[in-house]
Amino acid sequence: MTSRKVTIRDVAREAGVSISTVSNALNGVDVLHPDTKRHILETAQRLHYVPNLNGKNLKSHATKVIGLFLTSLTGPYYGTLADSIYHRCQEYGYELNIFISDKVDNAMINLLGHRVDGAIILNEHIQQKEVDMLLENVIPVVFIDRIQEGALASSVIFDSYREGKLAGKYLLDLGHTTFAYIRGIANNFDNIERLRGFRDVLRESGIVLTEKYILRGEFERDAAYRSVSEFVESGTPLPEAIFAGNDLSAIGTIEALLDKGIKVPEQVSVIGCDDIEMARLVRPSITTVRTSFEEQGSRAVEHLIRMIRDEEPGTIEVLYGQIMERESTSPRERSEMT
Repeated sequence: MTSRKVTIRDVAREAGVSISTVSNALNGVDVLHPDTKRHILETAQRLHYVPNLNGKNLKSHATKVIGLFLTSLTGPYYGTLADSIYHRCQEYGYELNIFISDKVDNAMINLLGHRVDGAIILNEHIQQKEVDMLLENVIPVVFIDRIQEGALASSVIFDSYREGKLAGKYLLDLGHTTFAYIRGIANNFDNIERLRGFRDVLRESGIVLTEKYILRGEFERDAAYRSVSEFVESGTPLPEAIFAGNDLSAIGTIEALLDKGIKVPEQVSVIGCDDIEMARLVRPSITTVRTSFEEQGSRAVEHLIRMIRDEEPGTIEVLYGQIMERESTSPRERSEMT
């Protein structure tokens, strides 16, 4: 006996509201009390209701559209990533729709409504319960912000743990003995792994990175500038070297140090991560761990298309970075000659 497809009428009856109220909640129409909207969405999720947002495309089971789900497009990373995904989609004959929101309900409505054939996700608000719903509803997904693998789930990630170790070993090899880390967004996969790798390689050399030397950067130039400025003003002894979670925060770090009269790299070496174009153009140019946003985006599309076409199950692909040595770091022996 096959189960009957859940309809919007079923959701309305179970939630104790009208069909139009359910429709408003599912379509994000901002006329409902937040508690009412939450109750309806939870009811729809519990009943495994899938809204019919594109009837014509649902009948053909294809939209020829891929969705990119983000929480921001600010900064060089997102723009470069989106461009690479868009151009790769074009090569496969797919359109790209970009959804920018920190509201998980909006993302799930677009995904479960089959507005896209598959999704590339860089959105920390989409948690495991939402991932499980996507997989239950046979929606192929590629993650670029976490490790996830299954029949319809792939990941294309940087080996950020190794990148943290690379940065730490490079600074240790320069003779530095005291360190700081400019952290990115707290719950971001790359930030967590870069810090973990950095701490581990220092610990292997008998050096403990204490919390007072882990400064807020949020992957942003201005946030890193403010954080480092406040740190210098506090009178806490300067570290000999600083690893910033990305190049934007490395730039902010260097600007703050220079504005406080601290020479880079003569007094403090600074290394970033990503190798954005600006890292090569500022002065001093920034030593960094090169990653490849373009490759990450391109590979994510390739994995997604193969899952959509049932050519392969989900898999995990790891991309590796390398040190690009420039002007913002120097051996400690030279650093002491001020």
